[in-house]
Amino acid sequence: MGYRILIADDEAEIRDLLRLYLEKEGYEILEAADGEEALRALQEYGDVAMLLLDIMMPKKDGFHVLKELRKKSNLPVIILSAKTADNDKILGLDLGADDYIVKPFNPLEAVARINSNIRRFYSLGANDSQAAKRLLKVKDLTLDLDGCILRKGEEVIELSSTEYRLMELFMGNPGKIFTKQQIYEYGWQEAYFIADNNIMVCISKLRAKLSQDSNRYIRTVRGLGYRFEED
Repeated sequence: MGYRILIADDEAEIRDLLRLYLEKEGYEILEAADGEEALRALQEYGDVAMLLLDIMMPKKDGFHVLKELRKKSNLPVIILSAKTADNDKILGLDLGADDYIVKPFNPLEAVARINSNIRRFYSLGANDSQAAKRLLKVKDLTLDLDGCILRKGEEVIELSSTEYRLMELFMGNPGKIFTKQQIYEYGWQEAYFIADNNIMVCISKLRAKLSQDSNRYIRTVRGLGYRFEED
């Protein structure tokens, strides 16, 4: 892909894990172990495409880094944090983060979210001054990521919070097969356990809301998981 990503986290194990997975995706990786080092790297390397930002870091925490960054840049930022309280998530998003991933995380889910944000920002025009809203468009569906609204043509489709997260995952990665574990951990925001019935019920409800043709958007890939159809 050729994009350069800065991982700012004081845990070397986290940086090493993300580097391993992201380099396989073709990204170039920079690292920072504290907030001040992260800001220096952003200033030194002007072509960083995304910042993966831990909150609890020495010298400057992630919230301060994000505040300073947002004064002069709309660079995509994904927060990586062990802080699970809703007020921490809300604060991070209010300060301008594009996504929030709770530790410990599934590295495959993290890669999917990174790919999704990179695609939205650089491929779908979110970096264009005329694209004020962040939108995902697949077929006749449009997902407004700022307003958390799904439209089919002009019709608004009401979604639960779990259904919305699944549509974000699917529409951000059309054509990609997701396992039940990946779907559950992204949609329900908790560690996977045997919850196949929950997933099946949620997918069934989504299909019914999207179309009378159950396979028009979300297709079951037997033995593997589910895929959102592009064509």
